[in-house]
Amino acid sequence: MSTQPLVRIGARGSKLSLAQAGQMQRRIAAALGAPAEEAERVAPITVITTTGDRVQDRRLLEIGGKALFTKEIEEALIAGRIDCAIHSMKDVPAEQPPGLCIAAVPEREDVRDAFISLKWERLEDLPQGAVLGTASLRRQAQSLFRRPDLRVELRRGNVDTRLAKLEAGEADAILLAKAGLNRLGLGARPKSLIDPREAPPAPGQGALAIQTREKDRDAAWITPLHHRQSELTVAAERGALTALEGSCRTPVGAHARVEGETLTLLVEALSPDGRQRFRREGEASLAGDAVAAARALGLELGRAVAEEGGEAILLPAP
Repeated sequence: MSTQPLVRIGARGSKLSLAQAGQMQRRIAAALGAPAEEAERVAPITVITTTGDRVQDRRLLEIGGKALFTKEIEEALIAGRIDCAIHSMKDVPAEQPPGLCIAAVPEREDVRDAFISLKWERLEDLPQGAVLGTASLRRQAQSLFRRPDLRVELRRGNVDTRLAKLEAGEADAILLAKAGLNRLGLGARPKSLIDPREAPPAPGQGALAIQTREKDRDAAWITPLHHRQSELTVAAERGALTALEGSCRTPVGAHARVEGETLTLLVEALSPDGRQRFRREGEASLAGDAVAAARALGLELGRAVAEEGGEAILLPAP
């Protein structure tokens, strides 16, 4: 076997990103026919610090949106310094840069948001005026829709940082993705989980994106990483994201499910203050071009929500 790396992986340097990249590294090595102990040699991980990692004291919308978690990694991919990137799907903008593609969607983890508190079991149990820490505009709006009395305060940072702030008493509760906690071995930390129909997660939450150059889309090592049902649910949810011009200025949630040859999708957008919520639900047959049908449903429902919500679902530009 050649001593040269066969697939160079790019990822952010957070614990979660490296845990996710490590999982995919082992699977890529297996797809290349290498034993587990050879994974680092045949598929080394390159850590790339993004602007989103460096700036932690402001919301993403104030510094350029969630693309700041992918921009530097995508530049390395385009330049040929790496061969694939491992992203959290919810951090990937709705549109791909020219020359790049999402080549595979591995099997999705738990899609739900997790409620974490030192004292209380559920969002409904928090006392009047309690402080909820989150950096997500969607989580802010959905929480205020259910509990308009809460004080929602900005809490950015990686999982360990946010948990430390909770332990230090800087918030009464925080919301995190259950998938990330599971991947870090912290799946027992949540007090409860948010019903994805009551408060749909971010489009693509719980899924990973394997991003490559367009010309490498059909590389032999890609196929074993792909999971059809996850691809379909993500296609539907990201279709809605595209229709809603999914930036960090729009609180958007989407939840897709596949049962047999039918995909159902719930899409919602809210006013940032949580006072108004706009929802659509529908289903699509997967009998033909399933990915196209899933995306088309997302676009249709997303456009309907956007038309109804109008300016109400946009956070004014800073």
